[in-house]
This record gives sequence, structure tokens and C-alpha cells, in this order.
Amino acid sequence: MRHLPIIAAACALALAGAAHAAVYRLGTLEVVDPWSRPAAANGNGGGFMTITNRGAAADTLVAVETAAARRTEVHRSSTAGGVMKMERQDAGVTIPAGKSLAFAPGGYHVMFLGLTQPTRLGDRLPATLVFKSGAKLKVEFQVAAAAPGAAPAKAPAADAHQHH
Repeated sequence: MRHLPIIAAACALALAGAAHAAVYRLGTLEVVDPWSRPAAANGNGGGFMTITNRGAAADTLVAVETAAARRTEVHRSSTAGGVMKMERQDAGVTIPAGKSLAFAPGGYHVMFLGLTQPTRLGDRLPATLVFKSGAKLKVEFQVAAAAPGAAPAKAPAADAHQHH
């Protein structure tokens, strides 16, 4: 019984380690929790993440390279007048000095066009983020149903939908 607190502490540390965010760094650039939803082969997928620029000058994400898709594009979704549109960001996306920029559903995102194979929960899509500064940061987009750390969707209560 004397070892029980030690075992409990070891278990807590193991669980805490599993909950850590995926973080990729190169120089002053940091990418946290790149993820993508499941998609069919030859279909399209979306890539999401948070990019932080800890440098003194802005940098621009100009391309994403991967063998997992025939082509990649950086897009921005927006809604105006109740109509949602998606626009390619041909000039790239600038990450201001000392700031973070979220790539998330409904906003900036990477499009994986013509996936070479299906992506399933738990898969990883290797990619290289290419910046105007010349930095090339290798990351892996974790295939998941929702953003890492997002609260799981609640199932409706058994009696939530009753007919009287």
C-alpha cells in the first residue's frame, strides 16, 4: 500500500502526457495541433492548426506541400449576407510578428485536393509548411473527428425525443 501514491502519480503523469498538444517549431515559427477530418480517396480534405510567429517580423505561409494529395491550396471561408464563400489565398496568409493565427473550420484552412488514399481516424498526413522567409516546417495533420482538445459532442438523452 505504500507504493499506491507513487503508482497513482505515475498514472497521472502518463495521462497528462497523452493530453499534450502536438507542437512543431522551427526558428520563431510554431504550429500547434494540425488536424484534418476523415475523407475519401480522390476526395478533398481540410487542414486546420494554429500558427504562431514569435519573431520580430511578419512571415507568410505561401504553400503546403504533401504527397498525400494531388494539390494543396490555402483558403479562407467567410459568410456575408447569409452566403458562405471560400476563396483561395494565392498570395498566402500573413502571420503578424508576435501573433497567432488560427486555421479552423469556417475560416482559414488548407485544402488537400485529390487525396491519394482515404484518411481515417488516427491517420497522420505528413506535410511541409512553406513560408515566405524560406522556412520549411514539417508537420503531421492528425485525422480526427474534431479539433484536438475540443469537447466531444454530447449524445442526446434517452428521453430527449418522446412522442406523446
